[in-house]
Amino acid sequence: MADHTADSVLHEVSDGLATITINRPDAMNAMNTAAKVALRDALESAAADPAVRAVLLTATGRAFCVGQDLKEHVAKLESARESGGGNALSTVREHYNPIVRAITGMPKPVVAGVNGVAAGAGFGFALACDYRVVADTASFNTSFAGVALTADSGVSWTLPRLIGQSRAADLLLFPRSVSARDALELGIVNKLVPAADLAAEAAAVARALAAGPTVAYAALKESMAHGAGHTLSEALEKEDELQTRAGASEDHTIAVQAFLNKEKPKYLGR
Repeated sequence: MADHTADSVLHEVSDGLATITINRPDAMNAMNTAAKVALRDALESAAADPAVRAVLLTATGRAFCVGQDLKEHVAKLESARESGGGNALSTVREHYNPIVRAITGMPKPVVAGVNGVAAGAGFGFALACDYRVVADTASFNTSFAGVALTADSGVSWTLPRLIGQSRAADLLLFPRSVSARDALELGIVNKLVPAADLAAEAAAVARALAAGPTVAYAALKESMAHGAGHTLSEALEKEDELQTRAGASEDHTIAVQAFLNKEKPKYLGR
């Protein structure tokens, strides 16, 4: 078991599962530069680590992540204004985009354990994950238009695909708190659980995925991402390519043999 700790992000790897925890509870897990760098690095490390077969992204305290640390952002705006140059929002390119790409492009499943409010970029991080286990006391808010900004962290892509263009426009143009139960009805939440059970339930989902057929999961992620921007004919060609890859995996052989023997398969993740 490996344990890598930074002040703002905790990163632990155990039994194939990387648990990455945003850890700025006093700031409702708002993302300052240090937190963004630590989260980006932890996700990229998990993606590259062959010992990791699934990732759980969660947070400490009463919030999942409220997005950009506005105190730091205001200071950067003032500095840019005084110097007559600079881009206070270069963080989108330098941090938020790599974080979302690390989640969505990771060849293994990522579970969000949403313990509290997820707003702005924090909402984007949750949407980028493959599966969302959400506390019944949590809430979601796009937030961007409320501070005269547009969507980032992939929200303009993920949200309409989850809930439809019209509902996404409503939440983006009129940012407001959406309860966990309403988010479940909208299709944002995969599994709604009592707040007291969130940590255990999210970990159980993530551990089940960590014990599953990793190559097949990676192919499923890739096929869905490809299908979102291609024709049916192109999607069929991609499915053929990815099925060939999955069919050549050790886990497929294990699964077929276990089925024939009426046993539960024990996957190796390769």
